[in-house]
Amino acid sequence: MSDASAFYAGTVVHTRLKPRRHRLSYRVFSLLVDLDELPALDKKLRLFGHDRRAVFSFFEADHGDGQPGRLKAWVRERLEEADIETGGPVRVLVYPRLFGYVFNPLTVYFCHAASGRLAGILYEVSNTFGERRTYVIPVAGEGRTVEQACDKLLYVSPFIPMECRYRFTVEPPGERVSVRIGEEDEEGPLLVAAFTGARRPLSDAVLARALIAYPLMTLKVIGAIHFEALRLWWKGVPVFRHAPAPERIATTIVRYDKEQGGKA
Repeated sequence: MSDASAFYAGTVVHTRLKPRRHRLSYRVFSLLVDLDELPALDKKLRLFGHDRRAVFSFFEADHGDGQPGRLKAWVRERLEEADIETGGPVRVLVYPRLFGYVFNPLTVYFCHAASGRLAGILYEVSNTFGERRTYVIPVAGEGRTVEQACDKLLYVSPFIPMECRYRFTVEPPGERVSVRIGEEDEEGPLLVAAFTGARRPLSDAVLARALIAYPLMTLKVIGAIHFEALRLWWKGVPVFRHAPAPERIATTIVRYDKEQGGKA
């Protein structure tokens, strides 16, 4: 079907280190969609729709600045603001809508230069209050594993303070993909969250099997968020009130700093 777009079956794991240890693990899947391939995928896949209703669907208005039909243009504008080379494909690791519903805590954009080099990564973080912030970070070096960092600027969880820093360790999509986020406060490591998945072709057969293997997965994501929150509350983990974002949708350009691993 496609050499770039793909289906990744895997596991998401969260491990809280303090003040109470807590761990969760769920089987999930993500799609890797090349934004240039979306029209072709829409035509060739019966179970997948681009900006239309389908069993599995990807709506551009769910991402970026929320405007339909211009997601790649929005990504390139953000890359240009950050002085990151553009011209190559943009591939998005994302939960699709399933029967019209989705919640994406994190969407990752792999942005390539015209030469094919991975030039930048966008981390689009969303919370359950309808707020979204995208961190735009250049990729330094040529190694397989990408390490980046930035300050946390969006309220995400009632059990994590705002004064935190993210450290990303990413293995870009290939036969497998891995996105690991270490979150630390002023006293050190607080939480580690990771998704690791194995590549499968993006086809109707694979999507049909996913309906059986991951029933109502996108509903399970939001359900798991509230269930795990109840467990943390029961364990007595301190609660931090929601600090509303100044803007519902915002972007942070992160300038790379060799010593600090990137800083906002």
